[in-house]
Order: sequence, then structure tokens, then C-alpha cells
Amino acid sequence: MTERPTVSSTPVLRTTLLWSTLATAALAVLGAVLGFAVGGVDGLWSALVAILLAALFLGFTAGSILIANRWYGDALYVPIFFGLVMGAWVLKFIVFIVTLLVLRDQPWLNGTVFFVALVASVVVSLLIDVVVMLRMRIPHVSDVTLPTAADIHDGVEDRPDSDETTPRG
Repeated sequence: MTERPTVSSTPVLRTTLLWSTLATAALAVLGAVLGFAVGGVDGLWSALVAILLAALFLGFTAGSILIANRWYGDALYVPIFFGLVMGAWVLKFIVFIVTLLVLRDQPWLNGTVFFVALVASVVVSLLIDVVVMLRMRIPHVSDVTLPTAADIHDGVEDRPDSDETTPRG
């Protein structure tokens, strides 16, 4: 069995998910403390729900791309990739609408704490994305296999459409 090539975005996405997981844990602790200080138990739960919701939604995209990248090198890679990524986007949209419908009339939800925690989570996630992208060493042209010297022949005899007497040029 031949080993499939890896996509250059895979290490970037793995690093992003790892850092985002650590940031979510730190934000959950900070959000719980600040939410409790501002809004009591309702503020604590509002902050935790917002932070976990942001982590879930932001993880959908990176996770779907990582899963789709497993088919890199396969003839069906492009339709699988776009199918999985678009499927994750549709799932994210459905979960978002259902979550808003469920949470909108909850008496324990502190709207201000929820909003601030959600925005803080998204901003931290975007900062992580920027830092990871700036620190990763990825060539400008990646995931391309260039021909080697063995692949390039000086003669024209390997070309079925060539005439032996016509010089190559």
C-alpha cells in the first residue's frame, strides 16, 4: 500500500486546534469567574455556554478540513473535501439556529455576559489563527510535485506523437 501525501494545511490546522483548545480552557475559567462576579450563577452559566458554543462552531471548520484532507491524493478528493466542508457549514448553521431558538427565552441567560464571552472567544480564536499562520513555515507553492531529472528526457523517442527526425525545440 502506498502512503498518501499530506496536505500542507494539516499541521497548521492541528496547531490551531491545539492552541484553541488550550485557549478555550483558559477562557472558560476566566469567563466563569468574571461571569459569576458580574451576574452571579446566571452569569457563570451564560459565559460558559457562550465560550463552549464559540469553540464548537470554530472547531467545526478546522475539523472538517482535517477530516477531508485524509482523502488527499484520491481521485475524489475535491468533491469529498467540498462536500465535507459544506456539510460542516450547513450543520453549523442548523446548530446555530436551534441554539438561538433554545436559548432566547431562558430565564438564566444573562445576555450581556453571553455576548461579551462570545465575542471574546471569537477574537481570541482569530488571534490564534493569525499567530499560527504567521509562525508556520509553508512554501508559497505547496502540495505540488515537480518533475525530477529522471522524469525529463532529452530525447523525443518517448513521445508517441513525435517524429524521430524532428528536433525538439
